[in-house]
Amino acid sequence: QLPIVESGGDLVQPGGSLRLSCAASRFAIRAFPIGWFRQAPGKQREGVACISSDGNGSLKRYSEFVKGRFTITRDDANNTVYLQMNSLKPEDTAIYYCVHVYSQSNQCLFQPVRDSWGQGTQVTVSL
Repeated sequence: QLPIVESGGDLVQPGGSLRLSCAASRFAIRAFPIGWFRQAPGKQREGVACISSDGNGSLKRYSEFVKGRFTITRDDANNTVYLQMNSLKPEDTAIYYCVHVYSQSNQCLFQPVRDSWGQGTQVTVSL
């Protein structure tokens, strides 16, 4: 798996916002499709958002559970992919991971290239 570090998780109240970061240090992140996934306790890991590579038009995809609330962006100058999360709900509580994902027809997929995950970053939405 490509070396990526997630950060930005925190405890936030319902309705609040957070921005997660997915930083790369040894490769150009714009050249790869990158996806954010999350895993809540007792649940399977699920795809949240992804962005295709710069060469494929940086197309974005969102899960139905976050569409309209979360926004994925890429900052080429900082070699980082961000996940802006607004209107957070308790059910958004999970460990969030970012990984290199597959793409098809220029669109990113919620399918990691390798089943290898970093430490992730904890997001807790609670009063």
